[in-house]
Amino acid sequence: MLSALAIALRTSLVTLLLTGGLYPLAVTVLARGLWPEQAQGSLVTDARGRVVGSALISQGFSRPGYFQPRPSAAGAGHDATASGGSNLGPTSRKLRERVQAEARRLVRDNPEAPGPVPAELVTASASGLDPHLSPEAARWQVPRVARARGVAPERVAAVVDGLIEERTLGVLGEPRVNVLQLNLAVDRRFGAAGAGGP
Repeated sequence: MLSALAIALRTSLVTLLLTGGLYPLAVTVLARGLWPEQAQGSLVTDARGRVVGSALISQGFSRPGYFQPRPSAAGAGHDATASGGSNLGPTSRKLRERVQAEARRLVRDNPEAPGPVPAELVTASASGLDPHLSPEAARWQVPRVARARGVAPERVAAVVDGLIEERTLGVLGEPRVNVLQLNLAVDRRFGAAGAGGP
């Protein structure tokens, strides 16, 4: 009995040391060596070098001079500690009402936008924290951002086009624009859109 207990205890300690200590340490060292930026959270800094967010987590922007991300169902909205979707299905009346209200707001706030509201601007992602928009959804917002900043829409559209990330490895995902990096680029090009930031 004592012999079996000793074997079980030794096996547990070795397993704990390997899976709870050595393996995580090796993965951390490898990640920091091969992908240092990603291993530190893909942090994004502003023109003064201050960390203003992560390229992997969306933030809410509401001022007219900034591009707005998808709606978020994470916590109270864009809450990185409460990632999650709304879990509302396509037959949900609550989802339909929320989408309609969001579409009305977007049309009101973007009177010069071309065409209908892109679907992704009224629907939350599965995580509620998707930091990207399609190039089309970003371009749809260009007239509002340009008007709020007092610049020609073509100049703002050029910033959007310059930040389009293509498919990963040429086949994975879709072309996309990171909203935080886009807003920082617009600030760098045209100045901040009002005191206090987004």
